[in-house]
Amino acid sequence: MKLDTLEKLYVNELRDIYNAENQLLKALPKMAKGASSPDLKNAFENHLRQTETHVERLEQIFTEFNESAKGKTCRAMKGLIEEGSEILKEDGEESVLDAGIIVAGQKVEHYEIAAYGSVRTFAKLLGRTLGNE
Repeated sequence: MKLDTLEKLYVNELRDIYNAENQLLKALPKMAKGASSPDLKNAFENHLRQTETHVERLEQIFTEFNESAKGKTCRAMKGLIEEGSEILKEDGEESVLDAGIIVAGQKVEHYEIAAYGSVRTFAKLLGRTLGNE
């Protein structure tokens, strides 16, 4: 796809986020399972429920705009998940491993914040709304 309009960039970024969220649907249960702290497990389970909602909203946006959600792999999220998976394979003190899992989770959250902030700005510039706005 030639990115020659803000509209095309917007759709491209939405596809990236959609793929990222779907990757998280698979990764978050593993992160929850790997956490030793009940509070940390709960945080990842809550994030999973939020991610399910995000996927539904993105699918709604693609339907409303008559666009396909497919076709883009989010390499950034793939890398962040791979990095987080490495900590799950480590041996060590449970609290230290939990801290490593928290770091991985924060990296994912910051990526999501940047991605959604960008598409929200694009949507406003294009006169569109994201889901429940």
